[in-house]
Amino acid sequence: MENFIVSARKYRPVTFESVVGQSHVTNTLKNAIKTNQLAQAFLFCGPRGVGKTTCARILARTINCQSLTDTGEACGTCESCQSFMHGGSFNFHELDAASNNSVDDIRNLIDQVRIPPQGGKYKVYIIDEVHMLSQSAFNAFLKTLEEPPSYAIFILATTERHKILPTILSRCQIFDFNRIKVEDMAAHLTRIAERENIAYDNDGLHVIAQKADGGLRDALSMFDQIVSFSNRQVTYQAVIENLNILDYDYYFKITDLLINTDTSGALLLFDEILNNGFDGNNFISGLASHLRNILICKDAATVQLLEVSENIKQKYLEQAKVASSSFIISALSICNQCDLNYKISKNQRLQVELTLIKTSHLQQAINLGNSAPVREYTEQVKKKPDTLTEKVIETAPKPATVEITQPVKSVANPIPSLEKKETINTTPPIQVEAPKISLPNNGNGGLKTGGTLIPNLNNPGLIKTSVVKEDEPEYLTGDAKSDFTQDDFIKVWVEYSHIAKNNGKMSLATLMMNYTPMVRDNFRIELTVENKMQSDELLNERIDVLNYLRPKLQNFHITLEPIVAEVVSERKLYTSKDKYQHMVERNPNLESLRQAFDLELDL
Repeated sequence: MENFIVSARKYRPVTFESVVGQSHVTNTLKNAIKTNQLAQAFLFCGPRGVGKTTCARILARTINCQSLTDTGEACGTCESCQSFMHGGSFNFHELDAASNNSVDDIRNLIDQVRIPPQGGKYKVYIIDEVHMLSQSAFNAFLKTLEEPPSYAIFILATTERHKILPTILSRCQIFDFNRIKVEDMAAHLTRIAERENIAYDNDGLHVIAQKADGGLRDALSMFDQIVSFSNRQVTYQAVIENLNILDYDYYFKITDLLINTDTSGALLLFDEILNNGFDGNNFISGLASHLRNILICKDAATVQLLEVSENIKQKYLEQAKVASSSFIISALSICNQCDLNYKISKNQRLQVELTLIKTSHLQQAINLGNSAPVREYTEQVKKKPDTLTEKVIETAPKPATVEITQPVKSVANPIPSLEKKETINTTPPIQVEAPKISLPNNGNGGLKTGGTLIPNLNNPGLIKTSVVKEDEPEYLTGDAKSDFTQDDFIKVWVEYSHIAKNNGKMSLATLMMNYTPMVRDNFRIELTVENKMQSDELLNERIDVLNYLRPKLQNFHITLEPIVAEVVSERKLYTSKDKYQHMVERNPNLESLRQAFDLELDL
């Protein structure tokens, strides 16, 4: 009986061409070998199982090959290649830094570097998991790494690049290894299955590749496990049973139930999933991934992001036609919130069931929102129109109409006559402040009406436009001009300050209570304030103040003007020492008293 060799070792690449998914690294190394431009120190970084150590060994074998092929690969037949394949090469040394991480191990390595190669051109030293070296070991390795002998080449491999000293990184040529794509991994598993005469289906191999999370070594280990479990038949059902993976069909079924608002069916299917031994957290994260796949299938440009077999991809495309984007996005948000709250919840099953209940009612809420009447909102006009061609959107129902008689002049009879009637719209547009257009009544046929333009066809140049805001207050006007005294004015001034305070205008009320206005020429009121902020406050409220004062005092010619006085602010006293000095300046005897009683200031 032959000894079994795991696929990860049996099908380990021995040439650059056979490395899976790292063409950017292998092509660079082959070109460097062809042009004889090899660096003396390499650093291979990347996640586990992506080919770092494998590429290091291929590089060590290739640079010592005595007869390279035209493609830059090792021949595999020369003496150097044969000794390397059988583990008898004296020019190749591999050190596991995870277990040999002391400074003594590095010193022994440095001693070996001094010995030139025998039967080859280079001596290659591979240090795996180099981030495990101690600080003193790194320091001992620095000088040799910076100025090695011409025949020595160091290849360092690590999964945690951030743990390596910057002084080491600066002395190496760095190669970043990528996670292997699902398609590349599935194709590699297909080739192995065909060489081993193992029955397989593409869906099962894709599930293995997805479960491996970019690591080919993990994928090969799972492949060997499935082969033993299923008696050399790698089927989709065998993979999901052995690897404890939820079937795609479960997610497709439960998504259909949620779209059709079948809450009870979704809860029963979730109970079946729990009875099969699956965890609720795995289910909700898998459902979120399933919804994500449906969402990217809504756009043909993003379908390439779907890393599944063609059979499963078609199912996703079909379900994407049924599910709306709004449903998928809302369901993703609910699933994400459940995933965040799952671990801290005391009733974890209820968390998932509540998520399914909310998601199942999403479609009903979306349908209700689509059937509701749509209200049209328009922005108010904030600027004056430059021309009369300003368009106003009218969204009101059928407006009421009134008839306005317009005077019309004929050529024969220049006297206007009330013969023409015009129907105008008197209902204001909804949420739209239309410009009011006024025509001066100057005897030339222009007519000033209540906000409606009656065109002057004889002389259009006399048409004038103006925009009047309905919400903007206006001054009360009149002919009264009664005299009043300062006391009369102060009484009304105080009354309005209390009104402003009751209306919540505290800044205005404080200003009116603390500053006394002066009456000039029996109608001009001057209020002296300290700064521009107070002046602006009074100017903003001036219309309301005058509209109160004028009727009360029976004088519609009253004006109110703030005057900013230049006030020299006194020096502020903050500390106890400043306060004491100020007191001494006002009464020098205070200092004599302090000295007589030998008092000290509490500073």
